[in-house]
Amino acid sequence: MSGEVHHHDRTAGLLLMGAAAAALAIANTPLAHAYHALLEAKLGPLSIHYWIADALMALFFLLVGLEVKREWYDGQLATAEARRLPMVAAAVGMAVPALLYLLATGFAPDLSRGWAIPSATDIAFALGLLALLGSRAPAGIKLLLVTIAIIDDIGAVAIIALFYTAELNVTALAVAAVLVGLMAGLNMFGVRRLWPYLALFPFLWLAVFQSGVHATIAGVLAALTIPLGRGEPVSPLKRLEHSLHPLVMFGIVPLFGLASAGVTLGGFDQLLAPLPLGIAAGLFLGKQIGVFGAVWLADRTGLARKPATLRWTHIYGAALLCGVGFTMSLFIGELAFTDRLLIDDAKIGTLLGSLAAGIAGTAVLALTRPVPADDAEAAEYGDVFGADADEDPTVCDDLPASAPR
Repeated sequence: MSGEVHHHDRTAGLLLMGAAAAALAIANTPLAHAYHALLEAKLGPLSIHYWIADALMALFFLLVGLEVKREWYDGQLATAEARRLPMVAAAVGMAVPALLYLLATGFAPDLSRGWAIPSATDIAFALGLLALLGSRAPAGIKLLLVTIAIIDDIGAVAIIALFYTAELNVTALAVAAVLVGLMAGLNMFGVRRLWPYLALFPFLWLAVFQSGVHATIAGVLAALTIPLGRGEPVSPLKRLEHSLHPLVMFGIVPLFGLASAGVTLGGFDQLLAPLPLGIAAGLFLGKQIGVFGAVWLADRTGLARKPATLRWTHIYGAALLCGVGFTMSLFIGELAFTDRLLIDDAKIGTLLGSLAAGIAGTAVLALTRPVPADDAEAAEYGDVFGADADEDPTVCDDLPASAPR
């Protein structure tokens, strides 16, 4: 596995951690008022925070969609057998935290909309922690964590679309459907240049924004139309993914963390309030119980086997790191509530649960004896995270229109 990939993961993770720490520090100093005023300042029709959370994060979801499509058709999830373990782990790993949250909040009607907050995993944060561990985190555990997180992301996108959608504007929804159909048509007719898809993307975002469905879903819809070039080392989808990855991981995600993690910390009683306690318990306890329990049961019953190159302590460490919900949990928390006090409580719970899960997961993996490197897993990990990004990205432009999508 290339040192460059390790370096990129480490830098992205540290940058995200630094942004979150900076936001938290600023929000608890006399600069707090200026911090919040800046985020709420209008830039055209929307506030700065809204532009970050709804417009820039659409690029984050575009990257998520590209990763999901590539992995599903041409990667770690390309076969039904390969999908089985991460699908089971992700599904149970989302359900158990949601149940723990509802139990901790006593199914209170005013808090029940937050049930999905602890169900998410922040893959950038988790991979940053894994990169810091070096050889203590083998390629196999990174790939397992990525595949679980990809299924997790599919679930999170579905949850946002189904449960956090405002009143629908049918006309705007129809326009969005036409634009997606047009982009899909470009793919079907063999258009492999990226610019036509990218030129239509802002209009798709605007239509989805006007439709009542959360605007970031436009990113996922657009990703599904980009030509995959199955089996090709470099393709339109892979070129766009590799181009977006540094922009999103080094720019958009840390900026979102800086804009969203700032919350004024109260006393110890605030941490024990039902909302933050429910989220923290869901992330720290629910994720490890759900993910590790699902993998263990699947392996024991023969439904799916754990990777042979990994020890059970590796699996447990990865299950703990799945509880680092940060970006997606903060994002869903702002969709779930309109009351600023509840949003702040949700942020506190997210930060507390993610911190506990990150520390515990890192400690477990640091104390686990390394396993010999698996060349096939290392090669796949390098492909997933851009080790081939320095290849000539133009080679796919001249391929015939009949090339696989």
